[in-house]
Amino acid sequence: MTSRKPKIGLLPLYLELYDRSSPKMRERVERFRETITAELEKRGLAIVAAPVCRLQAEFADAVNGFEQAGADAIVTLHMAYSPSLESADVLAGTRLPIIVLDTTPVFEFGPDQSPAEISYNHGIHGVQDMCNLLIRKGKRFQIEAGHWQQSDVLDRVAGWGRAARMAAAMRGARVGRIGEAFRGMGDFSVPSDVLKQTIGAETVAVTPADLAPLVPDADAGEVAREMAANLADFAGEGIDEAVNRRTARSCLAVRRWLEQERLTAFSMNFLAFDSAAGIPTVPFLEASKAMARGIGYAGEGDVLTAALVGALMTALPESTFTEIFCPDWAGDSLFLSHMGEMNIALSAGKPALIEKPFPYTDVENPAAAVGRFRGGDVVLVNLAPGPQNNYSLLVASGEMLPVEGEDKFANSVHGWFKPNKPITDFLADYSRAGGTHHSALAYGDVAETVVKFGKLMGWETVVI
Repeated sequence: MTSRKPKIGLLPLYLELYDRSSPKMRERVERFRETITAELEKRGLAIVAAPVCRLQAEFADAVNGFEQAGADAIVTLHMAYSPSLESADVLAGTRLPIIVLDTTPVFEFGPDQSPAEISYNHGIHGVQDMCNLLIRKGKRFQIEAGHWQQSDVLDRVAGWGRAARMAAAMRGARVGRIGEAFRGMGDFSVPSDVLKQTIGAETVAVTPADLAPLVPDADAGEVAREMAANLADFAGEGIDEAVNRRTARSCLAVRRWLEQERLTAFSMNFLAFDSAAGIPTVPFLEASKAMARGIGYAGEGDVLTAALVGALMTALPESTFTEIFCPDWAGDSLFLSHMGEMNIALSAGKPALIEKPFPYTDVENPAAAVGRFRGGDVVLVNLAPGPQNNYSLLVASGEMLPVEGEDKFANSVHGWFKPNKPITDFLADYSRAGGTHHSALAYGDVAETVVKFGKLMGWETVVI
């Protein structure tokens, strides 16, 4: 599932009485609706428009239109007071998240304001009426209040929109798994039926042998093109032709499978690949390329984290799978790495293509892309299963450190993450919260959006 603008249904609420008693009000009301639409679009949201709604049938038509259009969430906008019984049942019955925009056209409403402005600026008690009914009907909602022009309320609403995009992707995830999960790794282990029931994510399980019919012939034109691209797109001193060829064939087989199954993410257990499986080598390189295309990934058969990475990428494309490997106590940072998988779009400089020694099974060595994660602000994101089929989302801001001088880890996927607290405290807090050893890493000052994503999913959200 590739990155796209969050799609938001904007629902304007109004009072039918005003259309009968003061029909001329609608002209200004409509202008305000158009203004808010334009402002939200400026903030990166794709708006699904609906007419001003007053009566239950109008609300039902509007919400049905949002659902049919594939909206990620509904933003409500009270244009005036709107009786809650006209809208509450419809809003409580939709699967879409509700984001309440509590604002008014004018900023000042003091003693010198014209009393005529009351009719245009009293929507906030309609918000109160509606929210009370939603709570009583068991429908969760998010709310942001402030003046649309003199505060950051629209930025906050846009953040919920991006979070809603990720939540929709998480619930609709289709995650491929090649081989069984790595034996003995329990922290990310959630049965496929439980993932489907609790999150909505679907697991598509195959063996390497199932993918063997998708491997192209060694002399196929697409293999030659893939090999040429590998030489052109990566740094290094070149790669042995045989290594390049078997890697290209393996990667193309996985790519065909991703496309045929319409997968939003995948994971693989490298131990599932052996000479009898019919796949020439382990497709680490396709994992790295797929992440650069917006496909989620996690190692060792971890469907949960793969779904998380894929969901983040729908709104935060500069994301990757990673793992906390080693502490640098002296430098107060954490060494991040994995065997041979990274979002190559996040490399500091052009990643290199190397032959990766693979002593774990009898399959021949693959080519893998290696590099250092570029420096910059990042957020480490971890989805941790809980004791009663619940989940916690751990969110930790920090920095990926630049490296000056010698870097002896050049032939690996790597980088140094400095959290916004000493690693002595970070590591303890992380494990107290149940953080697993597989995580996602997202670039930018995006912690607030990730926290909102967790809240929309109904997960306990822990900021470390």
